[in-house]
Amino acid sequence: MSKTLIRGARVLGGEPQDVLIDGSTIAAVGAGLDAEGVDTVVEAEGKVLLPGLVDLHTHLREPGREDSETVLTGTRAAAKGGYTQVYAMANTFPVADTAGVVEQVYRLGQEHGYCDVQPIGAVTVGLEGEKLAELGAMHESAAGVTVFSDDGKCVHDAVIMRRALEYVKAFGGVVAQHAQEPRLTEGAQMNEGVVSAELGLGGWPAVAEESIIARDVLLAEHVGSRVHICHLSTAGSVEIVRWAKSRGIDVTAEVTPHHLLLTDEMVRSYNPVYKVNPPLRTERDVMALREALADGTIDIVATDHAPHPHEDKDCEWAAAAMGMVGLETALSVVQETMVETGLLDWAGVADRMSAAPARIGRAQGHGRPVAVGEPANLTLVDTAYRGGVDPAGFASRSRNTPYEGRELPGRVTHTWLRGTATYSDGKLA
Repeated sequence: MSKTLIRGARVLGGEPQDVLIDGSTIAAVGAGLDAEGVDTVVEAEGKVLLPGLVDLHTHLREPGREDSETVLTGTRAAAKGGYTQVYAMANTFPVADTAGVVEQVYRLGQEHGYCDVQPIGAVTVGLEGEKLAELGAMHESAAGVTVFSDDGKCVHDAVIMRRALEYVKAFGGVVAQHAQEPRLTEGAQMNEGVVSAELGLGGWPAVAEESIIARDVLLAEHVGSRVHICHLSTAGSVEIVRWAKSRGIDVTAEVTPHHLLLTDEMVRSYNPVYKVNPPLRTERDVMALREALADGTIDIVATDHAPHPHEDKDCEWAAAAMGMVGLETALSVVQETMVETGLLDWAGVADRMSAAPARIGRAQGHGRPVAVGEPANLTLVDTAYRGGVDPAGFASRSRNTPYEGRELPGRVTHTWLRGTATYSDGKLA
């Protein structure tokens, strides 16, 4: 059982304090803590200490697409980004729609140890939207699944969605919906609007997202169950969720870092790195998303880390895969869009990127306060750092970042998982 002293860190952006880690827990928090008997001292003057980040929406690709990512490489990327737990989406090959597959992913996470991996189970068999998957069996498995999603596809059938909401209610689970009306987005290549019209690319209209969200919050109210909205991206969606919450409907929502920063104007370059689902929206949408994250209408930031091999992105726009990596840049984007704009302080960031996602996903031991007796799941951030993004240095197996060469603020210098440093001074454990 080793001891680590983090000296002079600004806990949640507050006044400098020392934090003593003894084994897997936080043993002391205060000024001028004694370093006697301590194995490692981390000088953290000026840096911000946060609870370990929790990502409710990560694609680890294993099993089946190990050319894009594996549980090992994905969790290494998570550790570099300050994450101590990630939720792995179900659109693998085979699909994570049985107890066997979710247990495989769960055990791979335990084996590698860079962060905790909580599998998300599919809502329907094969993500086909026709028959409910083994929701109860996945919940009762060793993986203890509580979040279910067909992400990548929408649960478009209202009857199937209602049945899923009814089923998970029995054990306190939640259905995470990829809100996309499929008939309204056939052949869609980008956000429907002025830019798509000028470029001649098929449009993905905002109403395709908003209509599904409106339906599902009403279903959740009718059933008395929990629904979570994945990667919310439009100003109209914000208003629907705000209305639903005002009615007391048990709905939560997430926004991705890229939807907080980038707009559909980027698509004018025809660079497929900007091709993502849901698509990059307008400046008006971006501003609405930031305000909604600040006021709590949107509950959390989730990366939607979607790695793809080089050949799936280095091609013409129409043939390119949708998605971008995000675990290693998420906190920097949030610092730029939310902290440096004054919309959130660091305590707010800790809530939106740690406490709230842990609460939605029923995580154990994550999203906890930086306080005595709590698990030592921690992230130390050098907020004064400024630097260009170089994907060659990513721990992820894929390099499809929209930020290559862009200067972003802040960088994670240390991540601790139950007191063990998984990432320290630029090196993975």
